[in-house]
Amino acid sequence: MHITNIDALTAWLEAGCKPREQWRVGTEHEKFPFLLDTHAPVPYEGGRSIRALLEELQSILGWEPLVEDGNLIGLRGANCGKGCITLEPAGQFELSGAPLKTIHETHAELAEHMELLHRVAGEMGIGFLGIGATPEWTFAQLPLMPKPRYSIMRRYIPTRGALGLEMMHRTATVQSNLDFGSEADMVRKMRVGLALQPLVTALFANSPFLDGKPNGYLSWRSAVWLDTDPDRTGMLPFVFDEGFDFHSYVQYALDVPMYFVRREGRYIDAAGQSFRDFLEGRLPALPGELPTLDDWADHLTTLFPEVRLKRFIEMRGADMGGPRMVPALSAFWVGLLYDQVALDAAYDLIRRWSVADLLKLREDVPRLALRAEIAGRALREVAREVLAIAAEGLKRRNHVNAKGQDERHYLEPLREIVDEARTHAEELLHRYHHEWHEDIAPVYDVCVM
Repeated sequence: MHITNIDALTAWLEAGCKPREQWRVGTEHEKFPFLLDTHAPVPYEGGRSIRALLEELQSILGWEPLVEDGNLIGLRGANCGKGCITLEPAGQFELSGAPLKTIHETHAELAEHMELLHRVAGEMGIGFLGIGATPEWTFAQLPLMPKPRYSIMRRYIPTRGALGLEMMHRTATVQSNLDFGSEADMVRKMRVGLALQPLVTALFANSPFLDGKPNGYLSWRSAVWLDTDPDRTGMLPFVFDEGFDFHSYVQYALDVPMYFVRREGRYIDAAGQSFRDFLEGRLPALPGELPTLDDWADHLTTLFPEVRLKRFIEMRGADMGGPRMVPALSAFWVGLLYDQVALDAAYDLIRRWSVADLLKLREDVPRLALRAEIAGRALREVAREVLAIAAEGLKRRNHVNAKGQDERHYLEPLREIVDEARTHAEELLHRYHHEWHEDIAPVYDVCVM
């Protein structure tokens, strides 16, 4: 059905509201495939390739193959109920996990996924790096995935920032997706999520290398986003304005230039064009044609703020890390946002900070991580307080596994980082200088998934 007015776009977002008993958490993570014998990136085609890996996984899982222009570019479980496997622009291998009720289920999903990958990829001599940025591969060495949307992005994104192509091809993240119960609940979760996203970046900082040496950052992946595309990235200060609601986010999204429109399996280049014009039948790429709600959903996937609103909320601030860090991210956000007492406590904490405080913290964290400050307070101490709030939220949820553990133990790697005052990036740098004799090769053993 074609749409012609903003109310339909707002209603589409609002339809994401769910009762608390239906709230779930989805966890997405990306990792870099590499050849175990040479440490080179894995090509798309060939005997030891990403395509061959997808084909073998498809034969085992029986998942639906995702094909574009004749190229296998992913796998989808039944009705997406078991998640999806997709490819990022340079072959970053992504699991978009299923919406699950507990972090225990998230942990089990990750373990099952990695066990299968180790079995299939291991036979091909392929491993996977859990790190936030490629540690040494040059841009020219990276394979380019044959996905039409990425071709459009590669042409357009360099016109909007110096590091957009670096973001696409040389970074990897872990992300948590969460539900909301009402417009007011969405607003509170968006504000807490945005305010605490720099803290998450600090806790998960894990991208200190580039081109085989230190790059000057603890989270280079996060720094890249500061010079990617100001139209579609950032901290969204308007979310903290009085009166923020679904309609406000729609207005923001309408002002973000488009990338593409899909028609009959084809990607039509609409880069830089306006969805507002599309609503009026004036899109240059499709003159006289009106958008559908599928077009709107596609457009929202091309926005890249620190927290992204769709029919759920995406937390996007973390570097990819090892297997313990993937469920830790979801435990952090579920503990804070799915327990009302914890959400209120987190909101009470962040409401003391100004937008200027948050923007400065966002700029400082890629270099300083937990050594940054917010409103005159050490971020490490803020982290300790926030983790305590999250832990209490998880305790009150009281979801217990077969060992009698509730979900709090998934926060343990974050507590270790705070207690030791050393992020994974700082640990890697220490080992690079003192154990590895400034040789990057050991990273492929230390950061292997």
